[in-house]
Amino acid sequence: MLLVGIPWQEYNLPAMSLPLQSRYQQALDYIYSFVDFSRTHQQNLAPENFDLGRMRALLARLGDPQAAYPSLHIAGSKGKGSVSAFCAAALQAGGYAVGLYTSPHLKDYEERIQVNGEAIPREALVELVEAIRPHVAAIPRLTTFEITTALAFWYFARRGVDVAVIEVGLGGRLDATNVIAPAVTVITTLLLEHTAILGDTLPQIAAEKGGIIKPGVPLVVAPQPDSALEVLKVLAAERGAPLYRLGVDYEFRPLTASLDGQSFQVWPRDSVAASQTLTIPLLGAHQVENAALAYAALDLVDRHAGLRLSPQAVRWGFAHTAWPARFEVLRRQPPLVVDAAHTPGAVRRLQETLDAFFPHQPIWLVLGVSEDKDVAGMLAAFPPRLERVYCTRAAHPRAMVAEELAAQARRAGFAADALAPVSAALFAALADAPADALVLVTGSVFVAASARIAWLEQERITE
Repeated sequence: MLLVGIPWQEYNLPAMSLPLQSRYQQALDYIYSFVDFSRTHQQNLAPENFDLGRMRALLARLGDPQAAYPSLHIAGSKGKGSVSAFCAAALQAGGYAVGLYTSPHLKDYEERIQVNGEAIPREALVELVEAIRPHVAAIPRLTTFEITTALAFWYFARRGVDVAVIEVGLGGRLDATNVIAPAVTVITTLLLEHTAILGDTLPQIAAEKGGIIKPGVPLVVAPQPDSALEVLKVLAAERGAPLYRLGVDYEFRPLTASLDGQSFQVWPRDSVAASQTLTIPLLGAHQVENAALAYAALDLVDRHAGLRLSPQAVRWGFAHTAWPARFEVLRRQPPLVVDAAHTPGAVRRLQETLDAFFPHQPIWLVLGVSEDKDVAGMLAAFPPRLERVYCTRAAHPRAMVAEELAAQARRAGFAADALAPVSAALFAALADAPADALVLVTGSVFVAASARIAWLEQERITE
């Protein structure tokens, strides 16, 4: 048995006569049968479709597993996954058993639920899905994400983790993860995103993301536009949450950067003597900011929750953090880069990183996005050296049709082709691009993941 402390008989499971792969697929089919189709059509994406009461009721039936361990809760428009990965890696290096819940996955569903860097085993996932069925049946209108979140919280409790790092799925205030009572909350950079759901101004988005702020719980925030910061300040003050700001209460300074990684110095304002020099493998100035924000969150966990971390643990954890498909260089010469920039602001950050590491190469772009994205704004944020766009579509219900995306790219003045699936667009770009060009894959996480999988599979075959 992979579930800690739970006798098999207590689950009242059916006979496991089918092969594991068949049972695993059945479990996934069951989970995805609860997809909230309001999420697949923009016109139905509205706050009234989301209700934390369902989530609380489900967790109550499971014994409120989310209360069995302290947690860090991380929201934001960009960088929340990277911050989560840095925090989890450092806590694990400190000797703690660490749960990590993120979304979406890159390849396999079980990547969303990890303990000490290991995805939930498929056998354990199958068992938990079977065990949760009667509880789900008792609560109408549960969604796939709510069930997945409950499975994560339950698995972490069953594994007896010391701490969990929980990434918000969408927004914050009404996100299924927002039922926890964390030790520390974190809000990363805020950008205009999911405007049909979260609002079309930064203050509105800040109000939704700031919904994770809890009474008396320390909050650390990344540098924000003034309009967003003011909202977060008001929410923190109303809830008596101590507010810490990166760049004010915690300061950092970039040191070195190369394709092999980056180094930076970071310190709390009240203790310059406690500064640390840290190295990270993730590339881009924004990743230095993400790592500094993670350092601040860990320092607050140390101070307020008693989860002690040595400087050595933080240093080792950050140096060994892996977060694929975020400006990941799959090949250096000629360059092949995959990323997941899907807003104009994220593309501007991507452009800054391209200019830092690959300043001269013409760009041949493989692009795929969800149907609600600001394609014109994204394309306008690319540098003039963007020469051709290969528009594609990931296997996701909200993905924009490749032909429609190509039409928008042409209207923006770019030479564009429509090719699907993602692997076809990737290999066409690699075949067509001149020897001095950089092939860049970006847009949705699903597109970046699909391209990454196709490339690595080809590399495996040709070895």
